[in-house]
Amino acid sequence: MSRTLRDTLLEEAHQLFRREGIESQSQEQIIAALDVSPSTFREMFADKHDLVLHTTYYDIERQKREHEELFARVQNPVGRLLGLLELGIRDLREIAPSYFADLIHHYPDVWEVGQQHLATYSYPQISGILNEGVLQKMLRGDINIGLVAKIILEQLNMVLNEQIFPPSRYNVAEVFRSVYLYYIRGLCTDEGIRAAAAYFARM
Repeated sequence: MSRTLRDTLLEEAHQLFRREGIESQSQEQIIAALDVSPSTFREMFADKHDLVLHTTYYDIERQKREHEELFARVQNPVGRLLGLLELGIRDLREIAPSYFADLIHHYPDVWEVGQQHLATYSYPQISGILNEGVLQKMLRGDINIGLVAKIILEQLNMVLNEQIFPPSRYNVAEVFRSVYLYYIRGLCTDEGIRAAAAYFARM
């Protein structure tokens, strides 16, 4: 089958999982929702687990493309940090509360793919932005870049921890905003706050 059809199925499956969660539908229901025959599905994916894994890889590449577009538009490091925050809030507002719980409890190896992505891609990315912010005097000069980058990533795990913020009681996008917006603001110098005033105003 063509690469194009596979990409289309991955995009549709990803949107389905974000909208409905992963475990709410059987493999047969997913195949029907994707509007493909069982034989076509099996040519591309071994089973539901394989589909979930490859939608995760697909989404990681989508995020990387969005980050490249953001960084092409926005030069200042505080704006980049807040731009990443905006993208994260947008994604979380579109995701079913059960999505991350399904990944953690039923697909721990796929969840680990996401954790490895944070360690090998997001940590260096955030560290680089923080370093640029310090050099440009938009972020405080006394911050420990490695530690702050680690805290930013660990805060994500806290936000998604259903024991701390059960989705039945908390809107995960609002928790995400509340955790990161004020933390990032606290890292800024007065110059950094002025440079990113438009971002702070609309978030």
